[in-house]
Amino acid sequence: MSIYLDSSATTAPRPEVIELVTEILTSGWGNPSSLHSWGERGAMALEKARWQVADLINASSPNSIIFTSGGTESDNLAIFGITSLCNTPQHIIISSVEHSAIERPVQFLEKQGWHITRLPVNREGRVNPHDLQKALLPNTVLVSIIYGQSEVGTIQPIKKLVEVTKKHSQALFHTDAVQMVGRLPVDVEVLQVDLLSLSGHKFYGIQGSGALYVKQGVKLNSLLYGGGQENNLRSGTQGIPAIASLGLASSLAQKDMESEAMRLRELKNYFIELILTKCPYLTLTGDLFHRLPHHASFLINLPQEGITGRKIVRDLSLKGIGISAGSACSSGKTLPSPVLLAMGYSEKEAIKGIRFSFDRNTTKSDLDFTINTLTILLDREIGGEN
Repeated sequence: MSIYLDSSATTAPRPEVIELVTEILTSGWGNPSSLHSWGERGAMALEKARWQVADLINASSPNSIIFTSGGTESDNLAIFGITSLCNTPQHIIISSVEHSAIERPVQFLEKQGWHITRLPVNREGRVNPHDLQKALLPNTVLVSIIYGQSEVGTIQPIKKLVEVTKKHSQALFHTDAVQMVGRLPVDVEVLQVDLLSLSGHKFYGIQGSGALYVKQGVKLNSLLYGGGQENNLRSGTQGIPAIASLGLASSLAQKDMESEAMRLRELKNYFIELILTKCPYLTLTGDLFHRLPHHASFLINLPQEGITGRKIVRDLSLKGIGISAGSACSSGKTLPSPVLLAMGYSEKEAIKGIRFSFDRNTTKSDLDFTINTLTILLDREIGGEN
């Protein structure tokens, strides 16, 4: 038995994507900056992908799409690209449940003298727009709030948060939409965000493909200097196979997003209801209603210190089931999840989180087998069996 339930970490490339990447590696590998026919083929693939990604998020201009290596680089480009324009440290607002690709750059800026506000969240991981309004200052230059939280699945009210930001300040608004784009409709014109990060391998592109949407008129500095590719914002020869995979994955996602989101949501609801019925040792984390359609996360309600999320991940892996845990390991010690801590869980609880995330290949029988296997494992832990 082999069941993959970790699509929030990465997804398997679609067959159509693999076919396209193979074709480009075979005959479309020319440098898109070159003037000959090989370069022209590369440039055509590059610009086609730019249009496809722009169309997926309803960007008014394909020039708003800056290709990167993935979500982390896009987040870093947004954070440092804006803050490097300032001569002196100013004020940034983020949520307390950001991905490390936001939290780590902000920690760096904090050491350089920047004033950082981390907005609190409720027990379900949601930001209150009123808290954002209170946190805005005259020198706030950037607000960055994650759209769909990867660990607990909670979706933030981004449109409302943008409205509050624009009404009460001149700050720019960025959102890490890595878990949202390709899964649910994302319309940058409706949201009115200034910057948005996305990553291709989260919705069946290949790893190493990502983009930052930069609203027309928004200025930011580059992190890389060289040939001036990507509107002088990301120098370096573009990786056409990865970029083309992102473009095709974007087009394919648009075609079946509605039906696939509905199917995944039904699977998620089925899984949550069944697992809470059959397995009394688990408690749902995150927002039940404002939630990514492919995502279910839980806390293990067993007092034994040795029973952590990471242990359950390893145990299920031995059974052929791939899931994820939010806690980290440092020097052999399991560390609590910062996200669960921010949501009000204790340190002992915050090492017991587990995540299941589904993809286009997930079936009900996969979930039934997983629940049965997990229940047996936890029953054995209660009974003290190895």
